[in-house]
Amino acid sequence: MATIGLQISGTGITTQYVTPDKSLSRQVKPNVQTADFGDGYQQRISYGLNSLAETFSVSFANRAKDEADDITKFFELKKGVTAFTFGYPDENASTTDSSGNKVTEIKVVCDNWSTTFVSTEAYSITASFRKVYEP
Repeated sequence: MATIGLQISGTGITTQYVTPDKSLSRQVKPNVQTADFGDGYQQRISYGLNSLAETFSVSFANRAKDEADDITKFFELKKGVTAFTFGYPDENASTTDSSGNKVTEIKVVCDNWSTTFVSTEAYSITASFRKVYEP
């Protein structure tokens, strides 16, 4: 199961680990440059050192208002600029999360998110994470 560590000091958000719903999806798009020649001939080449762009669609359904507020505040503070660690399920990984599940940890930024009011006591959040390559 994927986890996100909401670890921000001095912001009023307590340190906690939030688990997205199991409906996590991963999309991969190769970065390819193409040269087209006559008669339909085409040449392709991988472009860049990290030529596979990965994005993850995650959701946090039916969360209490306090938890939903913490999640959205976390995304707002990161502003789509500052990366954070995200662990997604991977049976071949050597790392385990706080629940003992095998996860691959990567650096991501949250490019966009939305909050849905479900009821007076429940909110749902969907977000898009993009893998970034930085120390």
